[in-house]
Amino acid sequence: MIQYNPKDWFTFIFRAHRGDTIRTLLPLIVTIAIYAATIVFLEKDYFHLNDKSFLKNISILHTLLGGVISLLLVFRTNSAYDRWWEGRKIWGELTNNSRNLSIKLASILDEKEVKDREFFKKIIPAFAYALKNHLLSGKAEWELFDEVLDEAQYKRIDREKHVPIQVAQLMNEHLVDLQKQGKITDMQLLFLNDEIKSFMNICGACERIKNTPIPFSYSVFIKKFIFGFVMTLPFSMMFTLGYLSVPIICFIFYVLASLELIAEEIEDPFGGDANDLPMKSMAKNIHKHVSEIFTADSQK
Repeated sequence: MIQYNPKDWFTFIFRAHRGDTIRTLLPLIVTIAIYAATIVFLEKDYFHLNDKSFLKNISILHTLLGGVISLLLVFRTNSAYDRWWEGRKIWGELTNNSRNLSIKLASILDEKEVKDREFFKKIIPAFAYALKNHLLSGKAEWELFDEVLDEAQYKRIDREKHVPIQVAQLMNEHLVDLQKQGKITDMQLLFLNDEIKSFMNICGACERIKNTPIPFSYSVFIKKFIFGFVMTLPFSMMFTLGYLSVPIICFIFYVLASLELIAEEIEDPFGGDANDLPMKSMAKNIHKHVSEIFTADSQK
């Protein structure tokens, strides 16, 4: 995720970054510029059409459709941002629940239970790393996940299966074992249940966003609408602007298409794009705080 100062306008205007839409749209912009210039040449210099041509009336259609396409793009970007923000709230919930579970376990488990404390010190952040890798699919980075697991835990994880489920299962099984050994009471197990259950709820919520994109027909319709709108602009704009209509049409296309590209990028907040959620840094943050909680408690 790009870190920036929202008040620094000058830097925004003159800086190009990896997620800038102009890089993606440049070939299309050049194509549209050639197309628009060709239409203007044919109308103005070849066919010598004048202001009385019926083609001039197409501008009325553009005026009417301009409002419609604006509403569609507003709805599209708002829907995409809602998905991005929901993803951020879900990972914020994971951070808080990981801290809460660590605080409860650090208080419940006796300092003499070093092995059990170390188990949860490693397995809780391991779930955050596992969820990140699971959502990134083929882009997964397993190094940090491997570091937090001990050898016994590592052998029980099958990466070909659903890893977050396996990690949550290890946590739950260990808590049940502690209850059977009398190290925690039934009430304490119930006290910890909400945080344990929340891990799978968080995973399911992330998968819902990841695996349910904007409906295909809706996304395709907006793209076709933008394309048709821009492709017909030269026929009417030539009568008032001449060849000046070429750069103006390119700019209109850039604005409309950029809004659609931005919506496409942020509607899946769990990818590897520049504006996606920084899951790696959030997982590291969980790892750091969980370690601090168990370490601070043991030093009392």
